[in-house]
Amino acid sequence: MILVDILKSYSVLGIPVYNGSIETAVNEMLLQLESGDMHSNRCISATGAHGIIEAQYNPPFREILQSFYWNLPDGMPTVWVAQLKGAKAIKRCYGPDFFKALLIGSANKPIKHFFCGGKEGVANDLKNKVSEWGNKNVVGIYCPPFREMTQAEWGELGKMIQNSGANMVWIGLSTPKQERFAWRLRQYCATGCIITVGAAFDFHTGNLRQAPKWMQQIGLEWLFRLIMEPRRLYKRYLKIVPLFIWLNIKEFIDFYILKK
Repeated sequence: MILVDILKSYSVLGIPVYNGSIETAVNEMLLQLESGDMHSNRCISATGAHGIIEAQYNPPFREILQSFYWNLPDGMPTVWVAQLKGAKAIKRCYGPDFFKALLIGSANKPIKHFFCGGKEGVANDLKNKVSEWGNKNVVGIYCPPFREMTQAEWGELGKMIQNSGANMVWIGLSTPKQERFAWRLRQYCATGCIITVGAAFDFHTGNLRQAPKWMQQIGLEWLFRLIMEPRRLYKRYLKIVPLFIWLNIKEFIDFYILKK
């Protein structure tokens, strides 16, 4: 079992980013749950440039990400910036891949999963999909409404998770909604961890196409997704991509050139 110092993280524009790989994250999470850490409500996000940029202009959201147990580096640009700052162990922890690795890694362990997110029927399709990976321990699914949930609905969801005995709750929504959702949900249940994985539900059920591996490896997954969903995503990426590049260059100039 390969482990790194998981307490060591690297700041990317003020957001602490996990310095490790999918393998180390999966191993550490399984170790924690098997040791009996079943009620800590640790929030984990697969965080890319979208979440990091959102945090620059939304202080409450910034505080949410800063309080998360891990912010896994979901995109290559985040990895590259952290590597420039000295993160030698960091590798991309792509949300869909982390999800699959942890479901497979926990298949023969007494660890129960709960899926929350997606359109009607997606979470159920995902339950069927992960059974093909050998994991039969999905104990609950929930499709949240697109509107804001009432306090009564939050209470019902928390009770549903509690009664299911779930140790891991997976949230498949979009950033920043999913991180806010995870942060609020922890007030209504006690589970091992609550993990946000973006479009993982849709990718694994075949509702969305994933970018080819070569595009993922060179940091162009955003371009593939923009081509697939131009109307929904063009405003997002028109803002995120240049801002992520500029703000990191500016930070580098401010801290590594002007202050020397």
